[in-house]
Amino acid sequence: MAESVKQVASNRKAFHDYYIEEKFEAGIELAGTEVKSIRLGNVNLKDSFCIIKDGQLTAHGIHISPYEKGNIFNREPRRPRRLLMHKREIMRLFAKIKQDGYTLIPLSIYFRGPRVKLELGLAKGKKLYDKREAAAKRDAKREMDRARKER
Repeated sequence: MAESVKQVASNRKAFHDYYIEEKFEAGIELAGTEVKSIRLGNVNLKDSFCIIKDGQLTAHGIHISPYEKGNIFNREPRRPRRLLMHKREIMRLFAKIKQDGYTLIPLSIYFRGPRVKLELGLAKGKKLYDKREAAAKRDAKREMDRARKER
């Protein structure tokens, strides 16, 4: 039996600013009202990043809006959240991040069955000329598709 996957939010800016070399899936430690807020789609991954410190993987900058019907149980929207992965996976990522230019970026947040999962990307930053080149290729492809469609 295949589990249903329902994507809630994605970080499209990450694909513009970084080369994504590898993707990983991690669980995320949340409070009950945060899960309810994510279910409603009130989450933003823009400008978020991950840090490995003391063998713990933590996501910073993920904005989960407070749940409207929640009261004292609502948490701070931008608090650091612990990510759940196997220890050896975290250590392998830590070794790769220590290489220069690599970082961990949250790419998307989704439900796999009842669980909230975060897709992480091992990324290397793009330079300004790389971004311009990617935009030029995208525009050229769009023009070719348009010309092909007209024929």
